[in-house]
Amino acid sequence: MSSAAGANPFKRSKIDPSAQPASTKTIGTHSGTFQADEALGVWLLRQTPTYRKAKVVRSRDKDVLGPLDIVIDVGGVYDHATLRYDHHQRGYDERFDDKDGGTPRCTKLSASGLVYRHYGREVIKAYYPDLIDDQLELAYTKMYSSFMEAIDAIDTGVEQYPEGTQVLYKDRTGLSSRVSRVNPRWNEIDESTGKRPDENKRFEIASAMCGEGFLSILGQVVESDIPARAFVEQALLSRKDVDESGEIVKFESGGLPWRSHLYELEKIHDVDPLIKFVLYTDVAGMWRVQAVTVEGRGFENRLSLPEEWRGVRDEDLAKIASIEGCTFCHAAGFIGGNKTFEGAREMARVALQKK
Repeated sequence: MSSAAGANPFKRSKIDPSAQPASTKTIGTHSGTFQADEALGVWLLRQTPTYRKAKVVRSRDKDVLGPLDIVIDVGGVYDHATLRYDHHQRGYDERFDDKDGGTPRCTKLSASGLVYRHYGREVIKAYYPDLIDDQLELAYTKMYSSFMEAIDAIDTGVEQYPEGTQVLYKDRTGLSSRVSRVNPRWNEIDESTGKRPDENKRFEIASAMCGEGFLSILGQVVESDIPARAFVEQALLSRKDVDESGEIVKFESGGLPWRSHLYELEKIHDVDPLIKFVLYTDVAGMWRVQAVTVEGRGFENRLSLPEEWRGVRDEDLAKIASIEGCTFCHAAGFIGGNKTFEGAREMARVALQKK
């Protein structure tokens, strides 16, 4: 990455895309019960100049949908050339990476995934115009993994934790469930009208909710995750300055998001053996030694801190470990603390020796 480690050169544009002139185009999607899939897809399109504030027509009638400028999640056709983005047709098997040379994922693209494939970079640039090409690609890929894939997976029926496998995707927002609850209930009556709530108005509420979720994760990815990557790469490349084993890394700044970067950079730099522990300071200045989890697992560590340390604190821990300055070791063995960097490093070294 071209940015200096720890710096944050990316600020959200002060120009709100929604404040730009409205488009005369019309977006089509299906009527009836709505999901996060098409609600998000509509929001994404409306962030582009071509479809800014575009009118939405919700129908399942082919004669109504046919003349519309762009149609998503209905119609039984995926064809970028004719601006049709459905995923319900027989034989459909589009996935996020299969057009970009990567390894295909388990998750098929829903309508919002198709929209993101073709318009996602444009949406990201609308909010963060200063991103250069490699940064944009990183943001585009991480936004899919961090946000979009869960929408696709839930809409297309992919189990998050299939039996006997690693987690296939992460749902960080619960957005699909929250959008579902915006739909009028089967017996709901609007007291002001005595009729069922206006479904189209509810759809607009859901679409705006999707946009808020997207921008929340996008801000995290661009303003925090991407600047952290240079920090993680620097620590990985200098790991043998910390310990000759090459299995311990030291971060010069605490609190940075490192896990996904570490997994990716280990592959890029052909790291062997893999990193077992990371060292960093917390907000109080204590040095932490944290075990690296197995990729795709939330709680399974590549190597945990010794069993006899777990749940022990302060002088008792220092005595058992024969290491000065120990402050704690979590009962699950995934993290410990020491008053000094040297002490935290020694805790990691001892754990490596005991493996």
